[in-house]
Amino acid sequence: MQKLPDYLGVMAFGVKMGVVLPSCDLVEMIYDSLKQVAEDGLLDDGDIVCVTESVVARAQNNFVSVKDIAKQVQEKLGTGACSTIGVLFPILSRNRFSLVLKGIAAAVPQGEIILQLSHPTDEVGNRLLPDDYADSLGKGYGDILTQEEAQAANFVHPVTGIDYIQLYSDIIKGEGARAEIFLCNDPARIGDFEVEGIIVADIHRREKTRSKVAPIISNCITLQDICSSGSSWSEWGVLGSNLSAGDKLKLPPREADQVAEQIQRKIADDLGKKVEVIIYGDGAYRDPSTGIYELADPLTTFGSTPKLKGCYREGFKYKYLVDAYHAEGKTQEEIEIRLQAKMGSEYEFTRDSIETEGTTPRRVEDILASLADLVSGSADAGTPMVLCKGFLNSARKREE
Repeated sequence: MQKLPDYLGVMAFGVKMGVVLPSCDLVEMIYDSLKQVAEDGLLDDGDIVCVTESVVARAQNNFVSVKDIAKQVQEKLGTGACSTIGVLFPILSRNRFSLVLKGIAAAVPQGEIILQLSHPTDEVGNRLLPDDYADSLGKGYGDILTQEEAQAANFVHPVTGIDYIQLYSDIIKGEGARAEIFLCNDPARIGDFEVEGIIVADIHRREKTRSKVAPIISNCITLQDICSSGSSWSEWGVLGSNLSAGDKLKLPPREADQVAEQIQRKIADDLGKKVEVIIYGDGAYRDPSTGIYELADPLTTFGSTPKLKGCYREGFKYKYLVDAYHAEGKTQEEIEIRLQAKMGSEYEFTRDSIETEGTTPRRVEDILASLADLVSGSADAGTPMVLCKGFLNSARKREE
């Protein structure tokens, strides 16, 4: 296969690399796949190797069980089998939260779980109720909707068809615990119940939520605190975890920056190519049809090589410059020469200039993760590695 022609711009393609199992040498597997890419003339300096976090975590054998979660909850909150635990603002997801909830409930098999849900959606847009349902009951921001009031709407998730209130209730009761579920958008209302500890279960607003709850009930942790130590652990705890086989949960990868740098060194030493690497999770994509924000991980990129950190993609408004030069009476050839000169210059214009209007600087790691996630998908593509080419030409470090 010949080298890609110069007239192609930014492009990304998935790379098949076989099945990754626990304790695999993932760095060596990635090298083997990229060696073939290099031999086909498709690997260049400046390319970006994007590796999905799931295969990194699997290779690290980073799995925990329901029992592990239950033990961690008891240790972190200092609670026992008969305790009452509050769980605040989890997302509605079988993959992301059902097994976590099962582990929390298993920590209090003779106790109770008080579960507070937000409405009409969770924090990433999964719908629990119609928009105007609370208003129809005369309920405001800080008012409580009981489980019975909420379920009277006979509403199920518009995509999965799941009644998440019933599902979460069944999971809790399945571990022997009692379940009380209510809906309210004011996190402080969990203080109305006699709980011995609280688990803040939202993702992106977890610290803000904890700051509102901690003055009321100081025994308060987030999902990031659960499984953040032990034989299997991640600095993200069970945030960003995924359902695995049986009663196992796959944690996010640990020390992902180090993994990214190991991959970079291997490719530089053995293939002579200077590539950048990210370990990516969910893309930051909001589905325009459902309103669901796909980022159920705590961030898009769990790890990357140093060059990509603090790097933003930005540049000139190409179509504006074409129109401006054309209005000046320049020919097509003259316009192309000017554009070529500007695209190769060192950012002649400031970020607030008219020439850059409409080209909002965006964090490179977020764009790359979103691109790689869309290319690789989570179905049957079998491409846990994505190679991105020509991307860094319009990226630079940003002075904060």
